[in-house]
Amino acid sequence: MFLGNSDVIGEDGAQPADREACTVLEALHRISGKWAIGILLNVSHGPVRFTELERAIPGISRRMLTLTLRNLERDGLLERTVHATVPPKVEYRGTAMADELYASLKGLAGWAERHREAISRSRAAYDGEQGAASGTGR
Repeated sequence: MFLGNSDVIGEDGAQPADREACTVLEALHRISGKWAIGILLNVSHGPVRFTELERAIPGISRRMLTLTLRNLERDGLLERTVHATVPPKVEYRGTAMADELYASLKGLAGWAERHREAISRSRAAYDGEQGAASGTGR
């Protein structure tokens, strides 16, 4: 995909269209990561503690949860609150920007749930055809 005009270069050496497209692509990449959608869906209902997120998202490691939370906070999608208790209590809450994104994520999750079985059938049929085709020298 070509996103810039090679004849127009800014003072920093980057093409204006590339700077804008990069920002959009980075934002889409951040929210489409393997764990981000699950985190954002979980924080949409109110403040959530780290351990609650860890339990709610099957397969995520503590390290990946920490990194993803930091990146979502950096991008302005999460707010992190540390309560002065012993041990410290840390909660994550979605920002207004995340609330706006929630409707789209909920729609995407609903679509995936509605089509889950059809996708599974299509995969099985495709894999079966590819297995048969590889046996015939295709």
